[in-house]
Amino acid sequence: MIFSAFLKALGQLGDRTFRKVLLLGIGLSVGLLAAIYAVVFLLIGWLVPDSITLPWIGTVAWVDNLLSGASLILMIVLSVFLMVPVASAFIGIFLDDVAEAVEARHYPSLPPVKPVPVLDQIRDSLGFLAVVVGVNLVALVAYFFVGPLAPLLFWTVNGFLLGREYFQMAAMRRLGRKGAKALRRRHAGMIFVAGVLMAVPLSVPVVNLLIPILGAAVFTHMVNRLQAG
Repeated sequence: MIFSAFLKALGQLGDRTFRKVLLLGIGLSVGLLAAIYAVVFLLIGWLVPDSITLPWIGTVAWVDNLLSGASLILMIVLSVFLMVPVASAFIGIFLDDVAEAVEARHYPSLPPVKPVPVLDQIRDSLGFLAVVVGVNLVALVAYFFVGPLAPLLFWTVNGFLLGREYFQMAAMRRLGRKGAKALRRRHAGMIFVAGVLMAVPLSVPVVNLLIPILGAAVFTHMVNRLQAG
């Protein structure tokens, strides 16, 4: 089931709806990361003096510029690790569009679903964003201690998050929150394996930006098949 759903999702990546959601997710993510850096930059300029005087050293000039440069490097490093998780969370807001495109092509006989209220979508996506960013920041520290096992930790952590959250969001469209949780618990092992398969390509630059869309499509297929079975 997993590989069949994966192949069908791959075959639909050129869909106009998929491209629109991808661009929205990337655009919003870049905007958020840029806004965070702008706030940090302004705070440094406001709180840090141009120069400071140190005992036995004398006046050290351009302190704020040094800190601004260091903050830029830090933001670039963090962006490498956070771009995909943040894009995933934003794309969750538009999951209905991806799911509708999948069902229109592959499950045209399904009855229409009751739209999830926009505020609920935003609340769930922001919750997912907070969890993903928080867990990945903790994992970022852990990577330094696990050495060569870092990729396995990355795939496991993000596989669990992708599987849990995207399956839940896809299932809620037809089963509601409680029904989605029940279905997810019954098939937790399969969902985790599918999530890890989605997480492995996260290590590949550029390709990793497609994973949120692909994951949303894959789990839409899985939800409909598990429901039918």
